[in-house]
Amino acid sequence: MDPRQTLRSETEAHAASRIREVARSLGTQLISLGSALLAELPDSIPELRGDPLILDLLRASVESNIETFLHLVQHSIAIDNITPPAAAIAYAHRLAQRGTSSNALVRAYRLGQRRILDLSFAEIAHQEPDLEVAYEAARLMHDLAFRYVDQVSEKVVAEYESELERWMANRNTVRATMLAALIDGQDIDVAAAESTIGYRLRQRHLGVVLWDTDRSGSTDGLRRLETVAGLVGDAVGSTGQPLFLPQDRSQAWAWIPMGRAAVATSAEEIERAIAATAGSIRVALGTVGAAIPGFRSTHLEALKAHTVATIADDRAAAVTTYAAPGVRAAALLTRDIESARNLVVDVLGPLAADDEAIERLRETLLVFLSEGGSFRTAGELLHVHRNTVKYRIDRATEVRGRDLTDDRFNLELALLACHWLGRAVLTP
Repeated sequence: MDPRQTLRSETEAHAASRIREVARSLGTQLISLGSALLAELPDSIPELRGDPLILDLLRASVESNIETFLHLVQHSIAIDNITPPAAAIAYAHRLAQRGTSSNALVRAYRLGQRRILDLSFAEIAHQEPDLEVAYEAARLMHDLAFRYVDQVSEKVVAEYESELERWMANRNTVRATMLAALIDGQDIDVAAAESTIGYRLRQRHLGVVLWDTDRSGSTDGLRRLETVAGLVGDAVGSTGQPLFLPQDRSQAWAWIPMGRAAVATSAEEIERAIAATAGSIRVALGTVGAAIPGFRSTHLEALKAHTVATIADDRAAAVTTYAAPGVRAAALLTRDIESARNLVVDVLGPLAADDEAIERLRETLLVFLSEGGSFRTAGELLHVHRNTVKYRIDRATEVRGRDLTDDRFNLELALLACHWLGRAVLTP
């Protein structure tokens, strides 16, 4: 055998023996090593600071990882046979439940690796007089520490991600169950409900339904919906962050905290506030309600406004509010679209045609009747001369073939149905 190879083998054998001695020596200092690392980690990684239970779990995780690694070195155990200590997995689970980033978990292992290697190198230098053996022992210890951290941290992070997924699914299920109970009007404990959904119920709320008419299911769809919900909150004077609950990738419910304020913002103002961001996103709003009954009622109103807007389809505005004149009546009509369509055709006759010119006559007539038959006021609202309003009213009466006083109530109801529901009730 080559003498150099023999010398190399002897150096490696001495180095392996030396790191076993170093591991045995450090093992006698396990408690002090754990305490030193425990003091360092929260200072270096703010995310790991927390309550006493978290710190106790961190201590157990640190000590068990150090003990496992030193045991591996001391007894030459194969890395592949090593599994994460139970305390380390328990700590990873708790961090997942707290929503702490997995990056903080991985960094803790890297810092722990550095700390143990620093102590190991110092102990090797103290125990081993032969520089070649000391160098080989340090290289071997470094390799083992890297492989240990690489394998164990990967498995711990996998446990973290699995627990995070389970925890979020469970939390979302519990949250959704509580919200369903609130919407159903069940008698529940307010404090428990607030804790579960993460939202204060003892205030005033504005219910919102948001949906994307594009429905492409893009990955940033929910993020855009949540952004628009925040913009709506800003526009109406919200006192905090909305409670946001996705229904799928293209639709979400939200509740905007209003404190003691009431909405005095028009749909047009809200449209302008969200215009730059909303794009194909549409919004339906309820009216402000107080406490749990208001939490429920404003949501149900927003759902009704949403139904009106979705039936109107491309004729709906970007923002539909339940408080807008005629939306409540239109919402009632959506329960039986066929009957609503029959009403429109019977009452309006040819004035129910799906035609742009006829639509202009209907809209003018609706405004005219809503303003008590004032040509001047209707003209101001429509931004046309009062004579233009008179001409359109005369023309609408002619097309309909009946006087305005004939079946006046149903006439206004039919005009409201056309305005809010569009093609769904018009004659093709």
